[in-house]
Amino acid sequence: MEFLDSIKQTYKRSLDFTGRTGRSEFWWFALFTLIGGIVTSVADVMILGYVSEDWGPLNIIFSIITTLPGLAVGARRLHDINRSGWWQLITLTIIGVILLIIWWATIGESKKNPHGPT
Repeated sequence: MEFLDSIKQTYKRSLDFTGRTGRSEFWWFALFTLIGGIVTSVADVMILGYVSEDWGPLNIIFSIITTLPGLAVGARRLHDINRSGWWQLITLTIIGVILLIIWWATIGESKKNPHGPT
């Protein structure tokens, strides 16, 4: 899946926490949110004059726009390796983030699982 196709697909399914998502869609959207966060932070500092330690309005808006689709694509990515999307709650712990990154990078099951076909 290409970069722009991934972002379009993720936003189309932004309220869909069912089904499965491949690694490429997930990681392209993660790259989009990283780049978007950096760009909006720089814009807040350079254009709007906010201090870099503060959350500026552009960064807050971008975060709001990407949070729900990010959670949905993360849940679908976990479904692809036959795990519940609720596992994302372990991001509340430091060690949980590491475990989630490993799971998100794992190759999905090639056969049908309880969350749907490939």
